[in-house]
Amino acid sequence: MKINTKVIHGYPMTDKYTGSSSIPLYQSSTYSQSNIEENYAYIYSRFSNPTRDALSEAICSIENAQFSEVFSSGMAAISAVLLGFSQGDHIVACKSIYGGTFQLMTEFLPRYGISVTFVDATDPKNYADAIQENTKAFYIETPSNPTLQVTDLNAVIGLAKKNNLITVCDNTFMTPLLSDVISLGIDFSINSATKFINGHSDVILGTVATNNAEYAKWLHKSAVAIGSIAAPFDSWLTMRGLKSMAMRVERSSENAQKLAEYLNQHSKVKKVFYPGLVSHPNHQVHMQQSKNGGMVVSFDLGNEKNVKLFLDAIRIPLVAVSLGGIESIISYPKIMSHACIPKEERIAQGVTDGLLRFSVGCEDISDLLADLDNALSTL
Repeated sequence: MKINTKVIHGYPMTDKYTGSSSIPLYQSSTYSQSNIEENYAYIYSRFSNPTRDALSEAICSIENAQFSEVFSSGMAAISAVLLGFSQGDHIVACKSIYGGTFQLMTEFLPRYGISVTFVDATDPKNYADAIQENTKAFYIETPSNPTLQVTDLNAVIGLAKKNNLITVCDNTFMTPLLSDVISLGIDFSINSATKFINGHSDVILGTVATNNAEYAKWLHKSAVAIGSIAAPFDSWLTMRGLKSMAMRVERSSENAQKLAEYLNQHSKVKKVFYPGLVSHPNHQVHMQQSKNGGMVVSFDLGNEKNVKLFLDAIRIPLVAVSLGGIESIISYPKIMSHACIPKEERIAQGVTDGLLRFSVGCEDISDLLADLDNALSTL
């Protein structure tokens, strides 16, 4: 089954009780038990809910995974995986990383005795050099947020298997449609489904997929005990968005490639970050593990003054936090996604005062380029 069919038919898409063409929204907290001696599949929606379970099946389908858990946010999904480690454990993580993940790793994990070493993930050797006696896992984010650095997944996964380590990958930017990390051998595939999976900027939700039954049991136990489960309505909306995901991803990634090529030759742009460009330092590695360059382009305008002039002039994209909507969204990482990172660390990660992140939507590319041309002319 090919992907445009799979996102619609690769899981139960109709209600088995009524034949409804959409899995119903079971907006219920509890369920009637006519016989207390029987075991019921549904007793309380923190434990399980039919709508959320249907979304979990859909995530398994697009991830090519046996198990998945659906959480109340992308950060809840990341937290569930990382808090599965124990006091004294050590994690090696990519240095260029989402601000919320960095905050979790530097401010929260140490309180539980879990240490993290950050490395330049563009060279797999750095992961190898950071391994300690108590290292339990490699954490990967590729392409990274927002500078789109690329990790060689095959090399890092091979290194992890050699050393009996767990691999965790935040695959939000590429999604399982463009980078099938589970099939490559990743143990935990994390997605902020708020972004491209849902695709309509109206849901906060996260997913984790795995092929390991024991890991899956722990994820579910964590979701139930901590209470970080996704709500039925958000799950229902995400299933609706999922049906158009393949078309949205295809259109957005085509637009992103053209937009990156345009920015890359523009005299007002200091630097462009996009793995689909041949000039990207890890272009070949990325294209070996992904179908295309993805839907996100970052670019540096040199300083904050230029950023303000540009954002005042741009008209089509939303200027907002987040990404992955059917509409284009421009973010200013300095004060948005990476605001919680200390300035010195932020600059070291390449998140400069002039950096903007462009989540390219499904608009006509000619309109997006004309809008960019006009905004850049003000600099």
